[in-house]
Amino acid sequence: MSVETPRRIVLLRHAKADWPQVSDHDRPLAERGRRDAPTAGRKLADTGITFDLALCSTAARTRETWKLAVAELPHRPRTVYEDRLYEASLGELIALLNETPDEVNDLLVIGHNPGMHVLADALAGQADPDVLARMTKSGFPTATYAVLEFTGSWKSVEHGVGRLTDYWAPHD
Repeated sequence: MSVETPRRIVLLRHAKADWPQVSDHDRPLAERGRRDAPTAGRKLADTGITFDLALCSTAARTRETWKLAVAELPHRPRTVYEDRLYEASLGELIALLNETPDEVNDLLVIGHNPGMHVLADALAGQADPDVLARMTKSGFPTATYAVLEFTGSWKSVEHGVGRLTDYWAPHD
Protein backbone atom coordinates (compact mmCIF):
# COMPACT_ATOMS: atom_id res chain seq x y z
CA MET A 1 0.00 0.00 0.00
CA SER A 2 1.37 3.38 -0.99
CA VAL A 3 2.06 5.95 1.72
CA GLU A 4 -0.01 8.32 -0.47
CA THR A 5 -3.10 6.20 0.15
CA PRO A 6 -5.67 8.06 2.24
CA ARG A 7 -5.83 6.56 5.73
CA ARG A 8 -8.35 6.86 8.52
CA ILE A 9 -8.00 6.96 12.29
CA VAL A 10 -11.16 6.42 14.29
CA LEU A 11 -10.97 7.36 17.96
CA LEU A 12 -13.61 5.71 20.14
CA ARG A 13 -13.99 6.59 23.79
CA HIS A 14 -15.18 3.74 26.00
CA ALA A 15 -18.86 3.67 26.98
CA LYS A 16 -20.14 4.86 30.37
CA ALA A 17 -18.41 3.05 33.23
CA ASP A 18 -19.67 2.15 36.68
CA TRP A 19 -17.91 3.14 39.93
CA PRO A 20 -17.79 -0.03 42.06
CA GLN A 21 -15.13 -0.56 44.74
CA VAL A 22 -12.45 -1.76 42.31
CA SER A 23 -9.33 -0.15 40.86
CA ASP A 24 -9.91 2.36 38.09
CA HIS A 25 -8.40 -0.04 35.55
CA ASP A 26 -10.94 -2.73 36.53
CA ARG A 27 -14.11 -0.60 36.35
CA PRO A 28 -16.85 -2.31 34.28
CA LEU A 29 -19.45 -0.64 32.12
CA ALA A 30 -22.57 0.82 33.70
CA GLU A 31 -26.02 -0.16 32.41
CA ARG A 32 -26.04 2.89 30.10
CA GLY A 33 -22.62 1.90 28.79
CA ARG A 34 -23.87 -1.59 27.95
CA ARG A 35 -26.67 0.05 25.93
CA ASP A 36 -24.48 2.68 24.23
CA ALA A 37 -21.57 0.44 23.16
CA PRO A 38 -23.58 -1.65 20.65
CA THR A 39 -25.17 1.55 19.33
CA ALA A 40 -21.68 2.98 18.74
CA GLY A 41 -20.77 -0.26 16.96
CA ARG A 42 -23.82 0.05 14.66
CA LYS A 43 -22.93 3.69 13.92
CA LEU A 44 -19.34 2.65 13.13
CA ALA A 45 -20.71 -0.05 10.79
CA ASP A 46 -22.81 2.63 9.06
CA THR A 47 -19.61 4.55 8.17
CA GLY A 48 -18.62 1.74 5.81
CA ILE A 49 -15.07 1.75 7.17
CA THR A 50 -13.48 -1.70 7.22
CA PHE A 51 -10.90 -1.53 9.98
CA ASP A 52 -7.60 -3.27 9.40
CA LEU A 53 -6.56 -3.02 13.03
CA ALA A 54 -8.10 -2.10 16.38
CA LEU A 55 -5.95 -0.94 19.29
CA CYS A 56 -7.83 -1.29 22.57
CA SER A 57 -6.80 -0.24 26.05
CA THR A 58 -6.50 -3.11 28.51
CA ALA A 59 -8.88 -1.44 31.00
CA ALA A 60 -12.05 -3.45 31.68
CA ARG A 61 -14.40 -0.71 30.41
CA THR A 62 -12.60 -0.40 27.06
CA ARG A 63 -12.43 -4.16 26.54
CA GLU A 64 -16.16 -4.46 27.35
CA THR A 65 -17.00 -1.53 25.04
CA TRP A 66 -15.05 -3.17 22.22
CA LYS A 67 -16.66 -6.58 22.79
CA LEU A 68 -20.15 -5.05 22.50
CA ALA A 69 -19.29 -2.70 19.61
CA VAL A 70 -17.36 -5.16 17.42
CA ALA A 71 -20.31 -7.56 17.47
CA GLU A 72 -22.16 -4.96 15.36
CA LEU A 73 -19.45 -4.67 12.68
CA PRO A 74 -19.62 -6.70 9.47
CA HIS A 75 -15.90 -7.54 9.74
CA ARG A 76 -13.91 -8.13 12.93
CA PRO A 77 -10.49 -6.51 12.60
CA ARG A 78 -7.33 -7.85 14.17
CA THR A 79 -7.32 -6.51 17.72
CA VAL A 80 -4.31 -5.64 19.85
CA TYR A 81 -4.88 -4.94 23.54
CA GLU A 82 -2.44 -2.18 24.37
CA ASP A 83 -1.43 -1.35 27.97
CA ARG A 84 0.02 1.97 26.85
CA LEU A 85 -3.43 3.35 25.89
CA TYR A 86 -4.47 3.47 29.55
CA GLU A 87 -3.75 6.97 30.95
CA ALA A 88 -1.72 7.83 27.83
CA SER A 89 -0.55 11.37 27.22
CA LEU A 90 -0.92 13.04 23.83
CA GLY A 91 2.73 12.34 23.04
CA GLU A 92 2.33 8.67 23.98
CA LEU A 93 -0.79 8.37 21.80
CA ILE A 94 0.97 9.89 18.79
CA ALA A 95 3.95 7.57 19.40
CA LEU A 96 1.56 4.58 19.33
CA LEU A 97 0.07 5.77 16.04
CA ASN A 98 3.60 6.17 14.64
CA GLU A 99 4.22 2.46 15.34
CA THR A 100 1.29 1.35 13.16
CA PRO A 101 2.45 -0.74 10.19
CA ASP A 102 1.93 0.93 6.82
CA GLU A 103 -0.10 -2.07 5.64
CA VAL A 104 -2.86 -0.71 7.92
CA ASN A 105 -5.15 1.68 6.09
CA ASP A 106 -7.96 2.14 8.63
CA LEU A 107 -7.20 2.08 12.36
CA LEU A 108 -9.64 2.09 15.28
CA VAL A 109 -8.38 3.16 18.71
CA ILE A 110 -10.57 2.38 21.74
CA GLY A 111 -9.39 4.47 24.66
CA HIS A 112 -10.09 7.02 27.36
CA ASN A 113 -10.53 10.70 27.94
CA PRO A 114 -8.95 13.13 28.03
CA GLY A 115 -6.69 11.31 25.55
CA MET A 116 -9.20 10.59 22.78
CA HIS A 117 -10.49 14.18 22.72
CA VAL A 118 -7.04 15.76 22.97
CA LEU A 119 -5.75 13.50 20.18
CA ALA A 120 -8.71 14.33 17.91
CA ASP A 121 -8.13 18.05 18.51
CA ALA A 122 -4.37 17.76 17.96
CA LEU A 123 -4.56 15.77 14.72
CA ALA A 124 -7.35 17.85 13.16
CA GLY A 125 -5.44 20.44 11.17
CA GLN A 126 -8.54 20.73 8.99
CA ALA A 127 -12.17 19.92 9.68
CA ASP A 128 -15.59 19.99 8.17
CA PRO A 129 -16.98 23.07 9.98
CA ASP A 130 -20.21 21.34 11.05
CA VAL A 131 -18.33 18.32 12.39
CA LEU A 132 -15.87 20.51 14.30
CA ALA A 133 -18.73 22.57 15.75
CA ARG A 134 -20.45 19.40 17.02
CA MET A 135 -17.26 18.09 18.61
CA THR A 136 -16.49 21.48 20.17
CA LYS A 137 -20.02 21.78 21.56
CA SER A 138 -20.30 18.23 22.89
CA GLY A 139 -16.75 17.55 23.98
CA PHE A 140 -16.04 13.84 23.85
CA PRO A 141 -18.61 12.03 26.02
CA THR A 142 -18.56 8.28 26.59
CA ALA A 143 -19.18 6.01 23.56
CA THR A 144 -18.30 8.88 21.19
CA TYR A 145 -16.11 8.55 18.12
CA ALA A 146 -14.26 10.87 15.75
CA VAL A 147 -12.98 10.02 12.27
CA LEU A 148 -9.82 11.66 10.94
CA GLU A 149 -8.28 11.20 7.51
CA PHE A 150 -4.69 11.79 6.46
CA THR A 151 -2.31 10.88 3.67
CA GLY A 152 1.15 9.52 4.30
CA SER A 153 2.97 7.03 6.44
CA TRP A 154 1.89 6.30 10.01
CA LYS A 155 5.37 7.44 11.00
CA SER A 156 4.41 10.93 9.75
CA VAL A 157 1.38 11.31 12.04
CA GLU A 158 1.82 14.51 14.05
CA HIS A 159 -0.11 17.59 15.13
CA GLY A 160 -2.36 18.97 12.40
CA VAL A 161 -1.79 16.14 9.89
CA GLY A 162 -5.43 15.10 9.63
CA ARG A 163 -8.85 16.25 8.57
CA LEU A 164 -11.75 15.67 10.98
CA THR A 165 -14.47 14.21 8.74
CA ASP A 166 -16.99 12.68 11.14
CA TYR A 167 -18.00 12.87 14.78
CA TRP A 168 -20.76 11.00 16.57
CA ALA A 169 -21.95 11.07 20.19
CA PRO A 170 -24.75 8.81 21.46
CA HIS A 171 -26.77 11.43 23.28
CA ASP A 172 -26.53 14.44 20.93
